[in-house]
Amino acid sequence: MQNHYFAMLSRMKNIYRWGLMRNTKAENLSEHSLEVAYFAHALALIRNSLFGGDVNPERAAVKAMFHDTTEILTGDLPTPIKYYNPEIRSAYQAVEAEAVDRLLEMLPDELRQAYAQIYHDDDPALARIVKAADKLSALIKCIEEAQMGNREFVSAENATRKALSAMQMPEVDYFLNTFLPSYALTLDEQRESK
Repeated sequence: MQNHYFAMLSRMKNIYRWGLMRNTKAENLSEHSLEVAYFAHALALIRNSLFGGDVNPERAAVKAMFHDTTEILTGDLPTPIKYYNPEIRSAYQAVEAEAVDRLLEMLPDELRQAYAQIYHDDDPALARIVKAADKLSALIKCIEEAQMGNREFVSAENATRKALSAMQMPEVDYFLNTFLPSYALTLDEQRESK
């Protein structure tokens, strides 16, 4: 019997984010998910190392890798639409749950439960880490677009900064203070600074 799960996941590279915005560089879902995984892993390490946390960095990275896989089936619904009102958000959550079920059905029986644990991991600390990592990825996209002269992302950058601040997560503040300034540097400046 053929199983289509990984062939379906490979289609993430065909789904582009920020569909309502003019982009100087397109960003696909595969690129985004990898970046979110890097950031989730880092945020968990920062929380554990500096702020007395107890979040498994590897679980955070894996959860982040899979956090948007449902968009293979649903598409990337723009944030202003997804969160427009509680009814739309609730309906979209139901659509996402159905997409998870459909993806899991593509796996062989012997692997389905292991992947279901990733999709249905409801650890609130882990969920906050992944959400923060997702927002960091969005913020960096906004910064990169602004550096290319694209003013389309100015309000998105401001809203994303406010959302990150409202999360009140010291690991996020640490990341913003320690790592974010480098995104404003050129490649040569990054190489030269110590």
